[in-house]
Amino acid sequence: MQHTYRSLAQRYSRPIYGLSTLVLLTALTACSSSQTSGSDSAPSSQAPPAQVQIEAGAPPIPNPDAQQTGEEYNPIQENPFLRANAYPLSTFGIDVDTAAYSNVRRFINQGQRPPKDAIRIEELINYFSYAYPQPKGEQPFSVTTEVAAAPWNPQHRLVQIGLQGQRLSTENLPPSNLVFLLDVSGSMNAPNKLPLLKSSLQLMVNELNANDRVAIVVYAGSAGLVLPSTPGSQKAKILGAIDQLEAGGSTAGGEGIELAYKVAQEQFIRSGNNRVILATDGDFNVGPSSDAELVELIEQKREKGVFLTVLGFGQGNLKDAKMEQIANKGNGQFAYIDSLLEAKKALVTELGGTLVAIAKDVKIQVAFNPKQVQRYRLIGYENRLLQSQDFEDDRKDAGELGAGHTVTALYEIIPSGVQDDSPAIEPPSGEQPLPTFQSNELLQVNLRYKLPQQNESQLITQSVTDQGLTFDKASTNLRFSAAVAAFGMVLRESAHKGNATLAQVQAWATQAQGPDLEGYRAEFLRLVEKSKTLS
Repeated sequence: MQHTYRSLAQRYSRPIYGLSTLVLLTALTACSSSQTSGSDSAPSSQAPPAQVQIEAGAPPIPNPDAQQTGEEYNPIQENPFLRANAYPLSTFGIDVDTAAYSNVRRFINQGQRPPKDAIRIEELINYFSYAYPQPKGEQPFSVTTEVAAAPWNPQHRLVQIGLQGQRLSTENLPPSNLVFLLDVSGSMNAPNKLPLLKSSLQLMVNELNANDRVAIVVYAGSAGLVLPSTPGSQKAKILGAIDQLEAGGSTAGGEGIELAYKVAQEQFIRSGNNRVILATDGDFNVGPSSDAELVELIEQKREKGVFLTVLGFGQGNLKDAKMEQIANKGNGQFAYIDSLLEAKKALVTELGGTLVAIAKDVKIQVAFNPKQVQRYRLIGYENRLLQSQDFEDDRKDAGELGAGHTVTALYEIIPSGVQDDSPAIEPPSGEQPLPTFQSNELLQVNLRYKLPQQNESQLITQSVTDQGLTFDKASTNLRFSAAVAAFGMVLRESAHKGNATLAQVQAWATQAQGPDLEGYRAEFLRLVEKSKTLS
């Protein structure tokens, strides 16, 4: 039986509440501790230069290893302002990862300023849902745009592009074929690693049904099958297998991934959700574990319909860079779990977005009208940039959108006629083709995406004009996302933060908090307040 993206979405987008869940969260929280890399957004082949609680929100318990000396992050070079007449096209793949936000939260809750390269601003923004409309017709997501003044520089304009994934459906729900690939090596022997991992997956297992299947593969000195593929109705058997796990040995991550994919392929469900869920601190250090070998394997399995989701745990030797890379290549999400309540967010409340893709290889290409735009800058997405010609190349991998997910991108624009003190950047060699614009168009937004079972992309185009909104008249969507972006820029000590301060971030976010049933935005305000005390 064929299943549509609508049927994929409904099953996994429902919030789960109940007394037993809350009691379990309270008890377990008390004992737990707390890419496709392109080179630019230019149109030529030449690159341009240069802990959420249901109510109160207590932070996780700090780990005594406070220096984080073994953690690895890919370096981030912030996107510069580019001239619209030289680089009229900006192209990137979407990003639904949220790992950077919960990781930044972990540092702040422990009284530390996060490393600059741990702060991926797009992941901070996309940690939050926004009130974008649901899609209409057969389109799997809606597209919303808005323009207002940039709060950190009122002479500049801020453009918001928002995608809302479909989350409504009631019939023809697809089964899930899941393989939990669990790191039980010695490096996972800490309260905020394997014990938290086990509790997190137990929450997820409670949401599965008889049509779902779960297998468990573990790896330490070698890899092994702990639980053959088992129906979701046999919860006691699955939960018992998870409960028996213990940490010890070195880390044969490559061998474990190979075995997990083999098990997933053997149980493959043609019209279902086939996925390996890797839970680790990312410390692959024994066996066939070079990045190139892992990426090649993951890309091969992605093309065969088995996707990879990565859950990161712990601190001190967190391999953020490697985990983000393999999740990107595996058509899956990378989430960092710093508490059981974060596990509930990723694996219960937002289970659909974590497990079920409703659109894949989603690319955005923005064309700027040089008569209205002097320069522009994409905020974040530095490791998701694509060459302009990649936009129409259906072989080029890009980001996936899960059921119910929202994705937000922000551009800061220097309008024509405004004084521009940005550093000069040499234009690319040769003339660049300019799109055709109506006189009042600020820019055009073009999106390409594929449905999960298809290999040919579909195109969406939307024109954007500037109505001259001041920041205080903008929607809460734009104002809150701008506050989160400014928070990231302040923490990164960005050259582009303008007059933004933590106090202003707090004010902007407070005024745009809006409905906050889960308390995520209230927690953000507490993080901003705590950040004021960090050296």
